[in-house]
Amino acid sequence: MLYLHIPFCKQACSYCNFHFSTNLKHREAVLDGMVRELEVRRTELPVGSVPSIYFGGGTPSLLTGAELNRIFEAIVQNGYWGGAPIAIGGAEITLEANPDDLTDETVAMLAASPVNRLSIGIQSFSEEDLRFMNRAHDATQALSAVERVRAAGFDDLSIDLIYGGQTTNNATWQRNLDLATGLGVNHIASYALTVEPKTALGHRVATGAVPDTSDARFAIQFAMLVDHLTDHGFEHYEISNFARPGHRSRHNSGYWTGQPYLGIGPGAHSFDGAYRRRWNVGHNARYAKVWPEITSYADFVAAGPLLFGEEQLTQRDRYNEYVMTGLRRTEGIAVAEVERRFGGELGRHFVTEMVPHLRNGNVESVGDTTIYRLSRRGLTVADGVAADAFA
Repeated sequence: MLYLHIPFCKQACSYCNFHFSTNLKHREAVLDGMVRELEVRRTELPVGSVPSIYFGGGTPSLLTGAELNRIFEAIVQNGYWGGAPIAIGGAEITLEANPDDLTDETVAMLAASPVNRLSIGIQSFSEEDLRFMNRAHDATQALSAVERVRAAGFDDLSIDLIYGGQTTNNATWQRNLDLATGLGVNHIASYALTVEPKTALGHRVATGAVPDTSDARFAIQFAMLVDHLTDHGFEHYEISNFARPGHRSRHNSGYWTGQPYLGIGPGAHSFDGAYRRRWNVGHNARYAKVWPEITSYADFVAAGPLLFGEEQLTQRDRYNEYVMTGLRRTEGIAVAEVERRFGGELGRHFVTEMVPHLRNGNVESVGDTTIYRLSRRGLTVADGVAADAFA
């Protein structure tokens, strides 16, 4: 899988702790570096076309047609993708977009590009919510953006929604859900508003300018989310993700099942599918300065901390990550697969730690206790169930 991080935004959302900059000074140099990085790091993924390509950010919908085409040329020239359309087994190619960027001109450009899936960061259809989050769009733009891209032929379409925020009461949240399912999209990703340190929202909560979020509100609105979307034909295939049949995110599913992926651009993360994880420096100016000097993979490795950090995962690390992501998925975790990947001892440990959660109803077993998955009740305490099973 291939991930490309576009680290630029028009303005800073109050809750966001991803790497981005509202200063576009290094835009051209960063894109130059990404093209070079695509060439130099090709050997980190298996030969042949990747199953998915994902443009995240930041705000990838800020890219011009010429910039997007340049990146796709580098993707094709370096053998990440052979150009086959998704209908005949080609890559799922997703681009994250903000509603205010999806003008007629931009939508036409995207429709003419290889992008075949859009993920639109709506977050809410409430003006009060959008102002509180410091989003760049308004509710009217959110609705019209979805209508515009559907009219342009984008069938594979996801939207993001945020629940549990200080301005999102239950009535507002129900209206958001009603509007979302009325739009005819086939994938919805929905997350609780998280107060992160070093964000504008984190500062406001820490100083008492606004109250903290409420676990009780999270629980109520999460239950509303699950009930509404499943009643409207969505499959709840991961704790935060819902899809109509045949429209799961291939890329995100790859993350959750431990597939190798390469992250390109400032702040992007990579995983070799086994024991090595890397993360690029989250600093646009340094990224732009160092990459022109890199001409080979040996140069990249030698640059080390100037460009990336790295860790080697232990067997225990890999087991813990597998438990965390596996329990979040509707398929749950097969004991046989735990034993195959990590050995009988960790397999027995996992089963032992599931026993109390079977008793209290957080977990249910399938196939004579050969598969464990979260119950409806367990979805709200997923992190705690996983932590109990960690080695």
